[in-house]
Amino acid sequence: MLNLRTCVAKLRPLTASQTVKTISQQRLAAPRTFQQIRCYSAPVAAEPFLSGTSSNYVEEMYYAWLENPKSVHKSWDIFFRNANAGAAPGTAYQSPPPLSASLSTLTQAQFLGQAQPNVDKLVEDHLAVQSLIRAYQIRGHHVAQLDPLGILDADLDSSLPADIITSTDKLDLAVFKERLRVLTVGGFYGLDESDLDKVFHLPTTTFIGGNESALPLREIIRRLEMAYCQHIGVEFMFINDLEQCQWIRRKFETPGIMQFTNEEKRTLLARLVRSTRFEEFLHRKWSSEKRFGLEGCEVLIPALKTIIDKSSEKGVDYVIMGMPHRGRLNVLANVIRKELEQIFCQFDSKLEAADEGSGDVKYHLGMYHRRINRVTDRNITLSLVANPSHLEAADPVVQGKTKAEQFYCGDTEGKKVMSILLHGDAAFAGQGIVYETFHLSDLPSYTTHGTVHVVVNNQIGFTTDPRMARSSPYPTDVARVVNAPIFHVNADDPEAVVYVCNVAAEWRSTFHKDVVVDLVCYRRNGHNEMDEPMFTQPLMYKQIRKQKPVLQKYAELLISQGVVNQPEYEEEIAKYDKICEEAHARSKDEKILHIKHWLDSPWPGFFTLDGQPRSMTCPSTGLNEEDLTHIGQVASSVPVEDFTIHGGLSRILKTRGEMVKNRTVDWALAEYMAFGSLLKDGIHIRLSGQDVERGTFSHRHHVLHDQNVDKRTCIPMNHLWPNQAPYTVCNSSLSEYGVLGFELGFAMASPNALVLWEAQFGDFHNTAQCIIDQFICPGQAKWVRQNGIVLLLPHGMEGMGPEHSSARPERFLQMCNDDPDVFPKLDDFDVRQLYDCNWIVVNCSTPANFFHVLRRQILLPFRKPLIIFTPKSLLRHPEARSSFDDMLPGTHFLRVIPDSGPAAQNPEQVKRVLFCTGKVYYDLTRERKARQMEADVAITRVEQLSPFPFDLLQREAEKYPAAELVWCQEEHKNQGYYDYVKPRLRTTINRAKPVWYAGREPAAAPATGNKKTHLTELQRLLDTAFNLDAFKDLS
Repeated sequence: MLNLRTCVAKLRPLTASQTVKTISQQRLAAPRTFQQIRCYSAPVAAEPFLSGTSSNYVEEMYYAWLENPKSVHKSWDIFFRNANAGAAPGTAYQSPPPLSASLSTLTQAQFLGQAQPNVDKLVEDHLAVQSLIRAYQIRGHHVAQLDPLGILDADLDSSLPADIITSTDKLDLAVFKERLRVLTVGGFYGLDESDLDKVFHLPTTTFIGGNESALPLREIIRRLEMAYCQHIGVEFMFINDLEQCQWIRRKFETPGIMQFTNEEKRTLLARLVRSTRFEEFLHRKWSSEKRFGLEGCEVLIPALKTIIDKSSEKGVDYVIMGMPHRGRLNVLANVIRKELEQIFCQFDSKLEAADEGSGDVKYHLGMYHRRINRVTDRNITLSLVANPSHLEAADPVVQGKTKAEQFYCGDTEGKKVMSILLHGDAAFAGQGIVYETFHLSDLPSYTTHGTVHVVVNNQIGFTTDPRMARSSPYPTDVARVVNAPIFHVNADDPEAVVYVCNVAAEWRSTFHKDVVVDLVCYRRNGHNEMDEPMFTQPLMYKQIRKQKPVLQKYAELLISQGVVNQPEYEEEIAKYDKICEEAHARSKDEKILHIKHWLDSPWPGFFTLDGQPRSMTCPSTGLNEEDLTHIGQVASSVPVEDFTIHGGLSRILKTRGEMVKNRTVDWALAEYMAFGSLLKDGIHIRLSGQDVERGTFSHRHHVLHDQNVDKRTCIPMNHLWPNQAPYTVCNSSLSEYGVLGFELGFAMASPNALVLWEAQFGDFHNTAQCIIDQFICPGQAKWVRQNGIVLLLPHGMEGMGPEHSSARPERFLQMCNDDPDVFPKLDDFDVRQLYDCNWIVVNCSTPANFFHVLRRQILLPFRKPLIIFTPKSLLRHPEARSSFDDMLPGTHFLRVIPDSGPAAQNPEQVKRVLFCTGKVYYDLTRERKARQMEADVAITRVEQLSPFPFDLLQREAEKYPAAELVWCQEEHKNQGYYDYVKPRLRTTINRAKPVWYAGREPAAAPATGNKKTHLTELQRLLDTAFNLDAFKDLS
């Protein structure tokens, strides 16, 4: 209890509204409490008896009165009662009545206290109502009726929140009254049952009143239940932005806001007809085919169309979508508007093989289509990205493509281009790539300014019960980490679904942040049409067998409302059935599967009309000396005035400047010159990855930081030429899977960009293996989709332990599609071989070759992924330098670098040829020189590993007729390049000689963790390489 001396220091009581306002203001600065708050304003001096030692006496009387009001004189009892009721002390004090006073006089004295309003009670009741409103806003979704089957609670918790009085729709009347009693009479809120009809002022944090500022408690509860506990569950109170929370409250609490015109209802019905009858048509025609139909969530089609319609209305003209296989054919047909005959012909087992590539199953294919949106009468481009069975792998790919399309059209706020991602409930909760993708959503170089996520919540994953599939209440809880509002909705209420989708699209348009729509539905069939779900979910599927389809439910509702009649409904069905039948008849004329008709990212103008390269030649990748010098000068300077850089960086730039004067380049400068020259030609360059701005090994320094001004940076690469293309270099989040997928998507959008992803260390790519295995390696073969992404993978055995040594080249080489046993019959190995391969794998040993391979990536008339094993110690190796002469016009990338020393001058006398790649070349040349064996041993560098340079290595082998052939590598024998190179090298020489091995022994780990062991292993492989008798006993 408050100290009386403090309490009486301020007199006049505030009104209830003033008190509430004061509490609200205090809540912004401090945690909310329910302590008694009394505010008085008159000074203590107004009552002399409350000063000095008298106040101690009064305080003692006060505490005695608190314990037992009858223990003090009646006059003190009246005084304390009046003061506690809010009366000022001057008014609260009543002179003690004379001894002869009658009882009526005393009663009159008491009357004053009763006349004062009980302000404390009023305030507490209003606070209780505010708490009740807040409870519904926070936890109402736990009570919402979301499961169309009525079996599971969507949050996997059958208990009710302790602070919500749920409606009779959920519980019977007796239970409702008991909950009301528990929460009111002497319970959680301290309200009486009689308070249900009392009118309360509504706080500014609710819109349930509409135009009314006060409502009876009974009506407050009813409106809260209508807003938060019916077929829509809204999760948003975790968002830490008041404006955003108020926006959502207004959308769901305003009375009567979810109204539809008859025309809107008829449109919704027509879309449901198309969605439902499409699946039924496929089931009738191909009942034994897998198609991963949408039955049980047919409302997805009107949901997506609503999002697209509203977004189009808000100015969006390009929507990029990603989704798993369930419902994909329906989305292609009824959202993207793919020709139905092109879909139906995919079911024909007699359809001939693809015109190009190996193809993919029909429910993985993508599509690109531009059409008129009939609702807004505006052009809209829709792209559905092809995806593998790895359910969420396409998420970052879609985001990267969206970012690229925004970049190329100058859409810096996401007003023209947007993405929609569809998910399954089990995958959304279970796949870590979802979390990685969410964490890209608000990063400056990765944001797409808001994505609409739609979860098809079947409440089951294949055969796994959701209670076994996630620890979170909802599958969508991962979205809370980025403050994305989550709208759960019963998918058997089409109007609720459409309303929620409208709100989601408006949210994205207003705040440019992610939003999640959780369609709580069911899966009428098994995981696929051939699967038997009753094995594992018998009760669920007994209920599903009895469940009336949503189309039938909604049609009956609209007929009962008089919106449509039965003949109109049947005519709508017959009209779409006829469309399907006619398309089916036309589909029989299709004889060849044209994968190019399913391309999700066409490149207009890059290829000929029939999709072929415009030439099969590659010009010189050299550059004139003026440009080399100019780029070098910018790379070694700070092109911004009054910009203070770090002293150590000044020395690095000075060293660069000296190299330019000496017409030489190191690795970083070679990269700089390749990038700078392409920027001059209008080629956008995007370099992304962990710490790429500086470079993991502190060699790049493409972003300079002012040492005196926080966050002031300079990118000299963007100061090279007046009309150059922009250069984007961005440190990524600590993610490989998500970021590599994003960059792959970015590279899909245009062939006229060099998009590079650099791993912090080469072995870190294995956490992005799914993107490499499912998209980069087979992407063109599956989806006729070329991609020129570049992977920079630092690689080299340098005694740094098993983790930071190997970029696992054996994995990339194993997935190359060239035949090790066939010598290609080609006129032009340089280009034709590149065109036929699935990707290019190189390990450059000189800065000049690195420069050329980067430029070649753009100057080629087609696009292939490029895997580059980049060096670490060579970045500063004094011998790893190149002259401008190796980079001038007429020069090009060298697939093989032959020996140019004494061995090459007298090849007949050479006893051994060492074939190698990458950094080990420098170890070999140093050892050869130390042993004075330059004339006995030739060292040939294989710079391009795949496609394999059969022609050039054949020339090398023939050049040294008496020499042994040895493949030398620093990697272990079961790793690295040996298993890839050996059979191809043998094919090159018609298996005339053995190909010996010099390198580390087989091992489980990529490298040793012991420095001494590392050096011992290195010396052993060098000894083997230069011991001319090493293989005599093995011949």
